[in-house]
Amino acid sequence: RPLTEEETRVMFEKIAKYIGENLQLLVDRPDGTYCFRLHNDRVYYVSEKIMKLAANISGDKLVSLGTCFGKFTKTHKFRLHITALDYLAPYAKGFGVAAKSTQTAKSRTPLAMWLFNQADVGE
Repeated sequence: RPLTEEETRVMFEKIAKYIGENLQLLVDRPDGTYCFRLHNDRVYYVSEKIMKLAANISGDKLVSLGTCFGKFTKTHKFRLHITALDYLAPYAKGFGVAAKSTQTAKSRTPLAMWLFNQADVGE
């Protein structure tokens, strides 16, 4: 079934944290129009062409449809699944890595602590 307005809002807010305004690019793609559908508390990202074909299958017989983007918890929060990563990565806001140089590491004592920091644009 299609997502309700509240479900759509919660899901888009979560996805927007990672890809920002590029959310529209997920729906209007050059290779066709894609949409989000809810089935058994899981949100699937599916092309409209596949969705129309799946309309011939009853809901209780349907196992999955398209790519699972995430699911709604019992408290109505949205959790992204790792299967959504391939679709979100091209539109990501940014990601960075910071570490000390090798020369600095060699001059430290063996008991010294090191920090390796991975951060997104928000940090």
